[in-house]
Amino acid sequence: MGLLGVAVLGAGHMGADHVRRLDRVVSGARVAAVADPDTARAAEAARGIEDCAVRADLTSALDAPGVDAVLVASPAPAHEAALLACFERGLPVLCEKPMAPDARGALRLVEAETTTGGRLAQIGFMRRYDREYQRLKTLLDGGGLGRPLMLHCTHRNVSSPPGFTSAMLINSSVSHEIDAARWLLGQEITAVTVLRPRPTTHAPDGLSDPQFVVFETSGGALVDVEIYVNSRFAYQVRVEAVCEGGSARIGEEHTMVVQTPGTVGEEVAQDYLVRFAGAYDRELQNWVDAAREGRVTGPSAWDGYVSSVVAEAGVRALETGERVAVSLAPRPALYG
Repeated sequence: MGLLGVAVLGAGHMGADHVRRLDRVVSGARVAAVADPDTARAAEAARGIEDCAVRADLTSALDAPGVDAVLVASPAPAHEAALLACFERGLPVLCEKPMAPDARGALRLVEAETTTGGRLAQIGFMRRYDREYQRLKTLLDGGGLGRPLMLHCTHRNVSSPPGFTSAMLINSSVSHEIDAARWLLGQEITAVTVLRPRPTTHAPDGLSDPQFVVFETSGGALVDVEIYVNSRFAYQVRVEAVCEGGSARIGEEHTMVVQTPGTVGEEVAQDYLVRFAGAYDRELQNWVDAAREGRVTGPSAWDGYVSSVVAEAGVRALETGERVAVSLAPRPALYG
């Protein structure tokens, strides 16, 4: 079986890291093309990779020699067009979230994929590939702690990027907790409430940071998320599951502890690419392995659509201060 030729769309922070990962970490794949409107940036990401085409646009990248699959890491507004182009060509595609700018676009993609007769898209909710998350999922599925009652989630960033808005705390950052909660509990989110404490003085003017998001689920559980994107001290992602028979907690950062005279220091991750490096490695390896066998696994376009719907409900809850119910379209048979 030959190597899977992958076109990587986007050569920014995440795209360049995925190029590195495909070239140096993942087995069974090669980078066949890198595309970015900034061709110098694309060329830098592809530097040293043999027979890798550098392109400025989507179409020429997908039509480059040896492209068997596509990884979408371009800015979010470009994702929908990229996915539609992959569906038209029958190419398996791993797309970073969100797969569309809004829920209507996400539903259009679900409908488009169903016309292909099978799954082609995997959405990049990488926490499903994190070892700690997987252990917690196994524990909850096994029933040893009894029925889950609550999930307490913490999501902190060192600082927010320029242009980050109050809505983006939910539709960009908390979207990971949306997918993780659905996956861990095996339940749908039915309503969202957002509470706003006083903003931190570290937040840019006008940014409502932090926020406290509460999800209600179809199984009667509650999920709360502290989202704090200008903590200034760490990138931290933690989850505690509280069940009828006990609790389990992940994300305690059991890293190297350094002791010097009179002090004790512990390494603290400053970036998601550090905290979830192993998860990204496993995500891409699993995707490559499946694509080489003609399969698509992992989070589906339906999961991407649901995340978008819940995120939009969350943004409305943020803006109105009210509890907002979640309403989903009928689930196509393709997604089980």
